[in-house]
Amino acid sequence: MSGHSHWKQIKSKKGATDQKRGELFSKLLKVVAVHARREPNPQFNPSLKAAIERARQFNVPQNNIERAVKRASADEVNLEEVIMEAYGPGGIALIIEAITDNKNRTIQEVKTLLKKLNGRWAEPGSVRWVFNRSKNDQSGWQPKFKQEASEENKDKTEKLIQTLEDQNDVQKVYHNS
Repeated sequence: MSGHSHWKQIKSKKGATDQKRGELFSKLLKVVAVHARREPNPQFNPSLKAAIERARQFNVPQNNIERAVKRASADEVNLEEVIMEAYGPGGIALIIEAITDNKNRTIQEVKTLLKKLNGRWAEPGSVRWVFNRSKNDQSGWQPKFKQEASEENKDKTEKLIQTLEDQNDVQKVYHNS
């Protein structure tokens, strides 16, 4: 009866969920660290306060949040926000937000994923005109108008977006489809 160990099944399921949870935690803590660099006190920094609240929504432990704020305020962390622009299959506009410690590596990884999944890199400013930045900074980028695309291109775009968001440094991908 090999392969029928109940503990082995639990261990593999738990391992997979713990890995996904860890990746989510690290993304959320990167956002906290970036916003904490400006002002480490959330009472005086609304973007940090919002990032901490979002991390708490996903049950990130308080000591992990405090450690991220402490590291960022001590300038131990060299993270920066990067906003990239691209076109997906069928000309769908994409804005890709990332937080990284190595801007060149992240841009190259995104370019490689775009090339593999029928996307195209766009020069800065060539896609932003399609979007409005929201005032409250919580909802990110809102498209001014929707791009019509075939069902096949929408499926390819969804696969591209999912692949990009699975990449460690990418925080969020916005599109106009």
